Amino acid sequence: MDEKNPRIVSSIMIFVCMLIIWCNIIAVPQAEARAFFVFGDSLVDNGNNNYLATTARADSYPYGIDSPAHRASGRFSNGLNIPDIISEKIGSEPTLPYLSPELDGERLLVGANFASAGIGILNDTGIQFINIIRITAQLQYFRQYQQRVSALIGEEQAQNLVKQALVLITLGGNDFVNNYYLVPFSARSRQFALPDYVVFLISEYRKILVNLYELGARRVLVTGTGPLGCVPAELAMHSRNGECAVDLQRAVNLFNPQLTQLLTQLNTEIGSDVFIYANAFEMHLDFVGNPEAYGFVTSKIACCGQGAYNGIGLCTPASNLCPNRDLYAFWDPFHPSERANRLIVDKFMIGSIEYMNPMNLSTILALDSRT
Repeated sequence: MDEKNPRIVSSIMIFVCMLIIWCNIIAVPQAEARAFFVFGDSLVDNGNNNYLATTARADSYPYGIDSPAHRASGRFSNGLNIPDIISEKIGSEPTLPYLSPELDGERLLVGANFASAGIGILNDTGIQFINIIRITAQLQYFRQYQQRVSALIGEEQAQNLVKQALVLITLGGNDFVNNYYLVPFSARSRQFALPDYVVFLISEYRKILVNLYELGARRVLVTGTGPLGCVPAELAMHSRNGECAVDLQRAVNLFNPQLTQLLTQLNTEIGSDVFIYANAFEMHLDFVGNPEAYGFVTSKIACCGQGAYNGIGLCTPASNLCPNRDLYAFWDPFHPSERANRLIVDKFMIGSIEYMNPMNLSTILALDSRT
C-alpha cells in the first residue's frame, strides 16, 4: 500500500494539471462555423444605419413585416435580405450590424455586417444621406474588428478566422442612381462622359478590392449591378409603357463586363480564385423579364410605395401595401422582396458560370472543406 501511494499522488497531480490545461483551453472562445463578412449598400445592410443620423433607414413599419420578429430591423426588405439567406445556406447565424452593441464577445466570431444604405464605390456617392458608413470607413471598421477578435482569441487565430471567412461585397448601383444620374447635369456627369465614368469607377473599385485582400479576405463574392433601369422607382420616373430606363441600362451594360474583367485580372495577379463574380444582372433579369415563370404577378409594381408603379418616394406606414409579398418581385421602389432574394441566393449557391464566375458558392464550400 505504501509503495502505491507515490504513484497515486503522482497520477492525481497529472490529472489535476491536465484538468487545469483543459479548462484554460475551453475558456478561450473558439470560432466553430465559417465567419461571414458583408460590405456594401442597402441591398445588404442589416441595420447599421439604425445607429446613424441619416434618412437612409428602414427602421419602421412596414419594413420587416414578414421577418421572424415581424418588425423593422434596418433591412430594406419585407423580411430577410441576401446576407441573411446566405448565412442560412452556410449554416451560420445571421451576422449582426457592426454598430450593434450586441456584437461583442463570442458573437464576433460569427462575423460582422459593415454595410450601410446609400453608399457607393465613390465617397461622394449618397452625399444627400449625410451620415452613412462609406466604403473607406467600412474597411477601417474591418481593421478594428480584427483587433477586437485578436484580443478575444489571439492574433494567429484571428488571422485564420478572416482568411477562412466568406466575404460579400455589393457596390456600384448607387454610383449611378445616387450620383451620376441623381440630378440633371450632376457634378460627375459634367466631369465624365458615361464610358469614362465607368472606367473611373472600376479603377476605384480595384483599390477597394485590393485593400480587402490585404486585410486578409481570401473568398470574396463580388456582385455586379442589377438591371437598375427596371426597378419601380426608375419606371415611375422614366417609363411610359413599362420599359426599362435606357440610360441606366446602358450604364449597367458598361459597368458589369468591366467589373468581370477586373476580377479576372486580380485573380490572375494573385494566382488564386479569391474574387468570385456574382452576375446580379442576370439573376434579377430572370424574374424581371418573366415574373410569372417564377410565381410573381408583377416585376414592375413595388409591393410598398405610392404613385406610378408604387415607385414614388419611400415605403412608409402611409404607403400602398400589397397583402401577399411573395407575389411581388420588388418589395419597395428599389429593393427585391424576400422571395426574390431567395431566388437570387439560389443562383449564388448552384448557378452556372453564367451566374457565378468562376464557380458557385456550393463549389466554393466543397473545395474549402477539403483544405
